[in-house]
Amino acid sequence: MHKLMMGLARTLAIVGGIVLSALILLTCVSILGRLLNGFFHGDFMESVAPGFASWAIGIGIGPVNGDFELVEAGVAFAIFCFLPLCQITAGHASVDILANSFPAVVNRFLRMVTEIVFAAVLLLIMWKLFDGMMSKRSYGETTFLLQFPIWWAYALSFVASLAAAIVGVYMAGVRIIEFLTGRVLVWDGTEASH
Repeated sequence: MHKLMMGLARTLAIVGGIVLSALILLTCVSILGRLLNGFFHGDFMESVAPGFASWAIGIGIGPVNGDFELVEAGVAFAIFCFLPLCQITAGHASVDILANSFPAVVNRFLRMVTEIVFAAVLLLIMWKLFDGMMSKRSYGETTFLLQFPIWWAYALSFVASLAAAIVGVYMAGVRIIEFLTGRVLVWDGTEASH
């Protein structure tokens, strides 16, 4: 089961990385287009090469239309894609100054409680994303510039949050079994100190 969950988490992280890389490229192209558009509209190019400046502007050199709408939707999706891997590898930030002095059984209990809370929060986020998606779909809301339905972005984020919730519930189950049996089923590096 752990192999399946790890495969799901890694696959989603790869998809999230690809989407995030594409968004970075989109942002760079848009910024470059905005700079070039300003340059071609400037007094210098209008006086030196007005024909070339008009031609460059005419072929569409400028910012990518709706770039911020795509970035907004894509970054939300990418974040939810990274959550399962972060959850299964215990990659969340933690402060264990005090916890390092606790006995192993107390730390196992704290890890179990933390995983249960994370799973509950992930389930809540998934549920609210589903509600938001259905609400946006029923109202037919679209983005301002590109006019694509907003519920599409919610749907993508919902699918990734569903995977995050599944992994979160799995990890909560693992930590409950670990607490009850005293055995470590999934190593994440924090067990070595005890």
